This record gives sequence, structure tokens and C-alpha cells, in this order.
Amino acid sequence: MIKSTLIAATTATILSVSGANASATNSYFQKDFESLECLALNIYFETHAASLADAMSVSDVVRNRVFHTSYPNSVCEVVKQGYRPGKRNCQFSWYCDGKSDVPKNKTAWEKSRKYARDFYIHDMYVGITEGATHYHATYVKPFWAPTLDRVGRIGRHIFYRIKSK
Repeated sequence: MIKSTLIAATTATILSVSGANASATNSYFQKDFESLECLALNIYFETHAASLADAMSVSDVVRNRVFHTSYPNSVCEVVKQGYRPGKRNCQFSWYCDGKSDVPKNKTAWEKSRKYARDFYIHDMYVGITEGATHYHATYVKPFWAPTLDRVGRIGRHIFYRIKSK
């Protein structure tokens, strides 16, 4: 609930400042803004904006999932996929780890938002993961990794895509 409230409050502030109304254009703007915020939060909590390569590669996985038939078709739905109160089976572990999802490091949060804008609006580095739909940090060995095709390592993450048939 806090997560949705944070995104809604930020969106409402931007919309009121811009003098927006409830037209179809503003509805589209709100969806894009929410997508940007979800992507920025994912960058922040998955990479801490440690590097451009990490930020763009995890963003590319989100995008690849949006366009894959096995996943939801919006950025926020992909980021929040699997969330159920009290359960820990989210696609992105930070979303259901029980900790606050309010960014604390202002510098990393601003970098995350910039990276999200560059990726989402300007299509920078789209395709960097060559179609990867999964990744994990280099220090973990998830059970699912052997079931996928390894694409490679970018920054602090190893990337995979669903095996071709």
C-alpha cells in the first residue's frame, strides 16, 4: 500500500503543478510517469545507481519482460509481479522484502530517475542485454539459472533469456 501511495502522491503532485486535467492525454502522461517511477525504483533498489551499465541492463530486462508474452505488459506490473501481502515471491526481491521502498540516498535516487528517463523516454541502451528476461547478482546462484540460456555479465549482474525451442 505504501508503494502505491508513494507513486500516486508523486504523480498527483506533478499533475497538479502542470495544471493537468483528466483528459486522455493526461491519463497517458500519468501512465508514463508511473512507469518512469517504477523503473527508477527498480534501478535504485536493484543497482543503487552504482553504474550506468547496471542501471541500463536491469531496465532492459524489465522492458524485455513487458514485450514478452509470459509477463505483464506494463513496467509497473512487471516490477510488482508476484506481490502478495506477507509473501516473498516477487520477481524483484526488493519489492516484497518487507523494507521501506522510499529511497533514502538522494544522490542515488536522482541518478536512478535520470537513468530511467534516459532509458524509457530516449531509448538509450535498449537491447543491451540481448533479450534477457532474467538476471541475478554475481554473488548468488539461483536454482533457475541452469534452465535458461546465459547471455553474459554486465556490471554486477549475470543475464539470461528463456531457452530457444
